Amino acid sequence: MILAGDIGGTRTRLALFERAAGKLPMVSDSEYPSREHAGLDEIVSQFLSEHAAQIDSACFGVAGPVLHGRVSTPNLPWLIDVRTIEKLLDIDAVWLINDLEAHAYSIAGLGPEDLKQVNPKAGTSADAEVGNAALIAPGTGLGEAGLHWDGTRHVPFASEGGHADFAPRGELEIELLRYLTQKFKRVSYERILSGPGLVNLYSFLRDTRKEEEPAWLREELQQAPDVAQVITRNALAAKSAICEHALEIFVEILGAEAGNAALRFMATAGVFIGGGIPAKILPKIQEPAFMEAFLAKGRLRAMLERIPVNVVLHGKSGLIGAACCAQFNWQRLQNSSPQQSQFAHSTP
Repeated sequence: MILAGDIGGTRTRLALFERAAGKLPMVSDSEYPSREHAGLDEIVSQFLSEHAAQIDSACFGVAGPVLHGRVSTPNLPWLIDVRTIEKLLDIDAVWLINDLEAHAYSIAGLGPEDLKQVNPKAGTSADAEVGNAALIAPGTGLGEAGLHWDGTRHVPFASEGGHADFAPRGELEIELLRYLTQKFKRVSYERILSGPGLVNLYSFLRDTRKEEEPAWLREELQQAPDVAQVITRNALAAKSAICEHALEIFVEILGAEAGNAALRFMATAGVFIGGGIPAKILPKIQEPAFMEAFLAKGRLRAMLERIPVNVVLHGKSGLIGAACCAQFNWQRLQNSSPQQSQFAHSTP
């Protein structure tokens, strides 16, 4: 059995995968609220008490920079060390990787039903040019990862691109940058393209009086455990102008940063939009503003027009990717030569 984990600032998901005839079917999985636990080892111990299994390898995708098998999570007060997990599981084959790197590992195993192509000028990923790919994923934070094409397979690698400096594209976004600079001193894309980022956009529109906040909405937000969810729901239902405007800005900046990722990673094989938010706001992403922001790269517009842009619809891609990573590395330890064609092999 493989133990796979997807550790985010809001939720931690763990699952068991079985090696079966070249595939990795998911046998069981559980979800835990991250902030209610002292650390990953506590959650793993609870999971093992609930799911008896003989585990020979494990991989955990963690939101944060993984250095030398350790990560201090930026959105949780946790320090995760791969050696602690190895002792807990009593095995040596444990890997700790960035959560977006884990999501990138899942791309090869996703089917057409797991993706929604939103670039009308491009074909599907199967029709795409051979080359690198990129993944951008707004959720509790903003993650970005690349997939390097080495001539035979895509090799996922992590980045911390979500923490790169926000670059405004017009007067409204310049005002937004000034507003957020007063609040945070330094403004990264994650301050905008995340759940808390959507709340920042809403606050900007309210505090600069670009939109009015109705009394009923103010009351609803004050009572809501998840403010971003309330903003999103009212925006999609067209119940509030300020919520709609905040989500429109979010979607345009997401499109622009997805286009930036295409350029940074030379992602001719495709850009994938994952994370907890995009699938929930798919109708907005399918509107013209998202792709226009993606394509607005001056002299390189024609190149971006040929790049497939897929929203990832599969809700457990982080777990699938962690399991794929564990399987790949475990095979390497067994002196195997795993083969992985461009977005072609079958996983769960």
